[in-house]
Amino acid sequence: MNCKISILIALFLGSFFISFAQVSLPIIPKPSRLLMQSGSYTFPEKVEVAAFDEFTEVAQLLAEHPFVHFDEIERIKSAKRIPEKGIRLIKPDKLDKLGATAYRIVVNVDGISLIANTNEAMINAVLTLMQLAYLQENGQVLPAFTLEDAPRFQYRGLHLDVSRHFFPISFLKKYIDLMALYKLNVFHWHLTDGPGWRLEIKKYPLLTEKAAWRDQIEWKDWRAGPRRYLNEGDPNASGGFYTQEEAKELVAYAAKRGITIIPEIEMPGHSKEVLAVYPQLSCSGIPYKNSDFCLGNEETFQFLTDVLTEVIAVFPSQYIHIGGDEANKTAWKKCPKCQQRMKDESLKDVDELQSYAVNRIGKFLKSKGKKLLGWDEIIEGGLAPEATVMSWRGEAGGAKAANEGHDVVMAPQSFMYFNSYQGNPLFEPEANGGLLPIQKVYDYDPIAKDIKNDKRKHVLGVQGNVWTEYIPTTEHVEYMAFPRALALSEMAWSQPETKNWTDFENRLQAHYRLLQRLHVNYYRPSLHVNIDIKYDKVKVSNLVTLGAEQYHPVIRYTIDGKNPDISSPIYTEPLELFKSTLVKAALYRDSIRVGPVDSLQTNIHKAIGKKVLYNNPWDTYAAQGDSSLVDGEVGGIDYGDGQWQGFTKDLDVVIDFERREELQSVSLRFIQLKRKGVFIPGSVSVLISDDGKHYKKIQTIDNDVSKERSRLTFKTFDFDLKGKVGRYVRVIAPNTQAGFIFTDEIVIY
Repeated sequence: MNCKISILIALFLGSFFISFAQVSLPIIPKPSRLLMQSGSYTFPEKVEVAAFDEFTEVAQLLAEHPFVHFDEIERIKSAKRIPEKGIRLIKPDKLDKLGATAYRIVVNVDGISLIANTNEAMINAVLTLMQLAYLQENGQVLPAFTLEDAPRFQYRGLHLDVSRHFFPISFLKKYIDLMALYKLNVFHWHLTDGPGWRLEIKKYPLLTEKAAWRDQIEWKDWRAGPRRYLNEGDPNASGGFYTQEEAKELVAYAAKRGITIIPEIEMPGHSKEVLAVYPQLSCSGIPYKNSDFCLGNEETFQFLTDVLTEVIAVFPSQYIHIGGDEANKTAWKKCPKCQQRMKDESLKDVDELQSYAVNRIGKFLKSKGKKLLGWDEIIEGGLAPEATVMSWRGEAGGAKAANEGHDVVMAPQSFMYFNSYQGNPLFEPEANGGLLPIQKVYDYDPIAKDIKNDKRKHVLGVQGNVWTEYIPTTEHVEYMAFPRALALSEMAWSQPETKNWTDFENRLQAHYRLLQRLHVNYYRPSLHVNIDIKYDKVKVSNLVTLGAEQYHPVIRYTIDGKNPDISSPIYTEPLELFKSTLVKAALYRDSIRVGPVDSLQTNIHKAIGKKVLYNNPWDTYAAQGDSSLVDGEVGGIDYGDGQWQGFTKDLDVVIDFERREELQSVSLRFIQLKRKGVFIPGSVSVLISDDGKHYKKIQTIDNDVSKERSRLTFKTFDFDLKGKVGRYVRVIAPNTQAGFIFTDEIVIY
């Protein structure tokens, strides 16, 4: 090995590794070790590139570096003949203890040395160089440094659903390029589902001649209609598919960048498109009637193994994802063929019937040298231990699978669904629901607390999922995936003890330049102010915290009802308020207001702490129990935040003041999110009583929000009770849509 390089490595390994907060290389994910040095290297017009034989193919990737231009790659035939200058891709010497998955980069005035034991690690070294080229204002000059790094998890995935909306290969290459820059190494390609089949299967041409084409462009319109498929070439057909050659091309493109593509072929549920064109594979035999394969029909398994045989020929990945989630199972209970299968195989219920099918497919894949990967429902009813589980419903499913000895990839809905809102839903494009800001992604740890210590080895890694029900365009995919994918990258790569949100946020600022240079339509930090209120029942006060997604925001606020201006105070610490107050706030930059005025009413009302009687109990969403509706705490923009109380029956509650009180007003707020089955009640009525038995209705206010409104909506019902006196206040809100109704606080003055 070159003497200079050996000396630098020795200094590096024996030195104190300074933190990223102190250096000028804001790499994401954060390297485990970094030592900045004096000097720099400037990429010449033509650079000499040399590599050990095993790295010559990886070295070709340098041609995509914007400042690396070379004619050919020199083969390094001996460790004693490493060139003094240029870019060198080399293996460590025998005394170097560089790990199998680790890489090292050494930059000095003479050039760049990339050191690794394997192609996989060397690709990561090259990609780090690539990222640096786009991060710096002048990427042609690199400061001198020595860096060493290795991943925490072997599986660092990003998913894309191309069934609900189809995206061209050209975009998928861009998606993979971005994944590679951030060392995400698994692309989970969700190729089939009810809205459209997306991969050519030569033995079953109807899958792409018809099942790939639906009668509506957007998924939500198709779902709201009769859900029909059209023939390719029909003027109203919408969709598309990938030929096997296109898929192979993408597989090779990804592999060059260190990324494995795992295909997902859904079964036994989510198969409406298949059964519309091959209805003999359903329990009814009728097109458009079933969404689940008939598991009592041998032809079903012939079809599935035929399809998987062609899939395996296209995708060399170790894993094949078969879905396995959300099967309806209703048809199986009545189907003679399925019932006979259960009898023949001694299966006690339809859960075991599904497990029979999953295990049978698993054995087939194993015979082909592959491993089965599926969503966490596949563990219901029993599962062969060699199958790998991807947990989507929550951490519990992943923990259960790991504790049973299954390998697990964590992808829980609450932390890893990039189709959730990332900012305030009132100001965002329509999404699936839920709230997943970038910090929540960053803070997640895939090693769930419920996983036993000796089973944690089964957690292979983590994956972010991009389901595209409400994501019809490539620009919208980018908006939902980035920059959250950067937080996923560091969470999946870096050791927990090196993670720090403030440090990450600081480095993230440099990556907006990268995303802009690569023309990524990423989510921009909101210009709204977040106003958070916490009620202190001891002090009888509200603690108000102001925040924003902007980096180091300047927030001006008022508590006198007026809009903030340049003379308003700058927020520096939480405000403690001892009376009901309207708080207003806005972002400022260089003395100019740059965002809207946001406001929130704090309430210290007379019902706080009073006893609440529930004529109908809450259901599933208890919030803070029987004190929730009068605890002084209001809910946020997510009905699952622990402050919204949910009811599947009519809301019917009574607040007991313990003595007759003069009343001024009653108000309460509801939330609507149609796709989650959450609706505003049909009306709200307020009644009062002196004895708790005989009530007088004061007023009923009808709801004017359409049940068809799909965007997140809030509605407050305000009642004037001036001149009224009573001990008991009763609130009734009928659940007219038979879904959930949620309210957060009953405010009474």
